[in-house]
Amino acid sequence: MGRAFEYRKATKLKRWGHMAKTFTRIGKQISIAVKAGGPEPENNPTLRAIIANAKRENMPKDNIERAIKNAMGKDQSEYKEMNYEGYGPHGVAIFVETLTDNTTRTVGDVRSVFNKFNGNLGTQGSLSFLFDHKCVFTFKKKDDMDMDELILNLIDYGVEDEFDEDEETNEITIYGDPKSFGDIQKFLESEGFEVTGAEFTRIPNDLKDVTPEQRATIEKMVEKLEDFDDVQTVHTNMKPAEE
Repeated sequence: MGRAFEYRKATKLKRWGHMAKTFTRIGKQISIAVKAGGPEPENNPTLRAIIANAKRENMPKDNIERAIKNAMGKDQSEYKEMNYEGYGPHGVAIFVETLTDNTTRTVGDVRSVFNKFNGNLGTQGSLSFLFDHKCVFTFKKKDDMDMDELILNLIDYGVEDEFDEDEETNEITIYGDPKSFGDIQKFLESEGFEVTGAEFTRIPNDLKDVTPEQRATIEKMVEKLEDFDDVQTVHTNMKPAEE
């Protein structure tokens, strides 16, 4: 496995613990996708990917359909994608991804947490060099599938030549260039693969060692950031705890 897969498995990309918060997060993503590409999943690849993620999170069909309908309303809020970057305690890099309809509120909330933990909120893009931005696709494995041939066909889309296989769920996970998200999705669907998850992630390229006490402080800071409804994902370059 490559660095991205090892890191992803080690951290297990901690899931949101509260179901209602998960549905709120996905609802915002659906809103943006519908406004950008329309309400019909068959004509909107981004919406199809989000719906696949929603199903993976056990979001009821009624909730998905309601979110799509709400996104079509004229009085719906316009959400913006905003990233906030800085250093938390002990020199650990913190990258916060948000979807917000009020940037003043969101930056105030994020800054309050950085201040509380004696961190330093930097300018947008100041820490992008510390994280590799990737798109991630998970799909069902076919019988007698030749992964070497599949990866060879996907290399032109910036897909890495290493992949992760989950024998329990019979799923394959691949990583690729975020700019090729739509092309990768289109290729997988045209080849008849059942895409069960599609998202973006950030993999730190320089992990920072921390003590158990320092880890506890960083994890508490991340939890405080995740408490805000506007926050989608929080990434750090903290070295994963050894199992």
